[in-house]
Amino acid sequence: MTWGMHEAAATTERPVSSTRQQGCGAAGGADATSAFSRAPMLSVCDLTIRFGGIVALDKVSFAIGAGQILGLIGPNGAGKTTLFNCVSRLYTPTSGDILFNGASLLGQPAHRIAQLGVNRTFQNLALFRSMSVLDNVRVGAHARSRGDFFTDALRLGRARAEQRKIDTRAAALLADLGLESVAYRCVADLPTGTQKRVELARALAGEPKLLLLDEPAGGLNHHDVEELGRTITGIRDRHGVTVLLVEHHMNLVMSVSDTVVALDFGRKIAEGTPEEVRNDAEVIRAYLGGAAT
Repeated sequence: MTWGMHEAAATTERPVSSTRQQGCGAAGGADATSAFSRAPMLSVCDLTIRFGGIVALDKVSFAIGAGQILGLIGPNGAGKTTLFNCVSRLYTPTSGDILFNGASLLGQPAHRIAQLGVNRTFQNLALFRSMSVLDNVRVGAHARSRGDFFTDALRLGRARAEQRKIDTRAAALLADLGLESVAYRCVADLPTGTQKRVELARALAGEPKLLLLDEPAGGLNHHDVEELGRTITGIRDRHGVTVLLVEHHMNLVMSVSDTVVALDFGRKIAEGTPEEVRNDAEVIRAYLGGAAT
């Protein structure tokens, strides 16, 4: 299956304001079907967002169970990154709701999301390029730090204990992701594949329950993509992290995902196992521009 191309929506505009719908069913809305026996960790319920006259997401609903990997696919402009930006509170949807462990995220400011247990990576690497690998990962751990300005500034005992905890966490993640040998290297001097692992380590340093991966295979060669797939499933298995994955690399999504949701022009067009979605007529039409055979 090859990837079709749509014109991307103009996402530089601010979403129009509107009163969101109150409440969301535990399973994430009437048309969201859960493949999990447990209550979902994340429920997206009838999510709609408009940028001026453009409807970027149109009543999208789905749910992710704890410990699952859900792949979110769709042609360019389908609304995948817009949905990520709603979950991480960079955008406020026009209507609908997002529940994390049963509580709405929409009343939370963006700076609180990581503290609640939701971390993300970005399409374009958002690392501190002049800093070392180790320092980038340490920054990620500060989102869950219990320090405050007074204790940190005076280097009181609690602040020193917190820093030791951060250093231990960072060192363990560098070892886990094979980054020990470049711990003190400047991030800007490293190849793209290594920088992707640094961004993963930084996101994990915040001890997330839910990890949002936005096109992590972008710019990687075939070997690095295969290694990334093993890394993602390893993160889920070793760290117990639930993963929401947006990716254009079909083989990667299909090989690591428990469930796949397909979007097209902001609408959900398919949801199911990787095999079910791969063979769905609407998905084939969206990507290949024709009917399923």
